[in-house]
Amino acid sequence: MISLDKEKETLWIPLYGKARESQKKSPILKDPKAEEIIGRIDLDFKSLNIPEKTNTMMCLRAKLFDNYVRNFLDKSGHTVVIHLGCGLDSRYDRIQQTHVQWFDLDFEEVISLRKKFYSESETYHLIPSSVTDKSWIESIPTGYDDYLVIAEGLFMYLREAEIKTLLRALKESIGPYTLIFDAFSTYTAKRISRHPSLKKTGASIQWGIDDPDHLTTWDPHIRWEKVIWLTSNEEIQHLDMITRLIYKIAHLFPMARKAHRILIYSVHS
Repeated sequence: MISLDKEKETLWIPLYGKARESQKKSPILKDPKAEEIIGRIDLDFKSLNIPEKTNTMMCLRAKLFDNYVRNFLDKSGHTVVIHLGCGLDSRYDRIQQTHVQWFDLDFEEVISLRKKFYSESETYHLIPSSVTDKSWIESIPTGYDDYLVIAEGLFMYLREAEIKTLLRALKESIGPYTLIFDAFSTYTAKRISRHPSLKKTGASIQWGIDDPDHLTTWDPHIRWEKVIWLTSNEEIQHLDMITRLIYKIAHLFPMARKAHRILIYSVHS
């Protein structure tokens, strides 16, 4: 039996969700690695109480992250990708671009578990560390053309001061980089802890953001580039008709549209 606590335990939610989605006839996201891992772990995943609408959102979010990362790498040069709070996600496998230097980072217990299913290589690296322990940044090589920092399902578990410190430390070490992460609105962040899956793990939500320009007040070198709406995007067309309608209606209302979205920033020296 594998035992993880609080925020660490939340990694089971997207993992099981992707495995479930992959078994559908027309999945939003196909993730054979998630299916493999679920099949090898002795855990009562159904006890996580993941609603189907949450599962759809998580898989849609992952697919949108994948799309952005793939497009970024297609246009970039000598690149380093840093995937913060990677959990057991298989993005490196799904992207299939081995010409980049890819670093997956998570807590020591998580990376220890991850090593049972993933092997490091000349281009793929694992870093066992808390995101907020800045010493891990020394593991990232400098002097590359492009840097992409991914934080999917992570920043909402950190305090604002911790995120500020992290972004500043990265800039001071590696120089300019692109940042992509998903964020709740402040209203959603206050209410989401009632979600049955989060209540099951005991994890707590610390941070939400209403105005994307808020990050630019932290540092004049941070620039907001783009928002990717979870309620309106190129992948919605692959959902069933009723779900597409629900998303379309939700997108009409600012509170629903901004409840959870993906934000992209460029950070300059």
